[in-house]
Amino acid sequence: MSQEIYEIVKGMDLENIETQLALQCAPLITGLKVSNLLIIPKGNEEVVKRILNRTGISYYRLIQTRTKTTFLLFRRNELEEFLSDENVKNVFIRAGYKSLQIGKILRTFSLRYEAYMQGDKSFPHEMGLLLGYPVEDVVGFVENNGKNFLYSGYWKVYENQKAKVKLFDKFKVAEETLIHLLSNGLSMSDIIDIYAT
Repeated sequence: MSQEIYEIVKGMDLENIETQLALQCAPLITGLKVSNLLIIPKGNEEVVKRILNRTGISYYRLIQTRTKTTFLLFRRNELEEFLSDENVKNVFIRAGYKSLQIGKILRTFSLRYEAYMQGDKSFPHEMGLLLGYPVEDVVGFVENNGKNFLYSGYWKVYENQKAKVKLFDKFKVAEETLIHLLSNGLSMSDIIDIYAT
């Protein structure tokens, strides 16, 4: 984050859901990723629904704790297309998923994630695929126990480092652009509309 954007963020309300959408979901909003996590204080689900209403961005509540709610935000068609890749499907099948329909994947994953958060099970690494991470990096992470990566950015990279570093740079630019637009008075709904066209 540039110093200019850092100073803008310091002056923003970090509890504001629009600010959190810019900070956590810029790659999704700008069309660079198929999905992102959004973790916000509990009790703000209606604000998220209102902002995302009729934007083409779907959301699924993965878990709610005493203080936080975690959503998966995604563009349904793009995520379904990503999940239809044979290599991606094979990872889900090996992870024990019985159905590869997006709704059933999300439901199964949310149960596994909740069990993990409660300390009952190991981390469900298929989360990386739901976040649109390249399958080779998700598989590389699992096979290497999170070690031996080529680069660590938005995720740990195991192949095609140069291309992914460039992509991570685009993610940073997207975040800075959205912060700048919000600070200039645009609403998140307006920003989403800009990138939807």
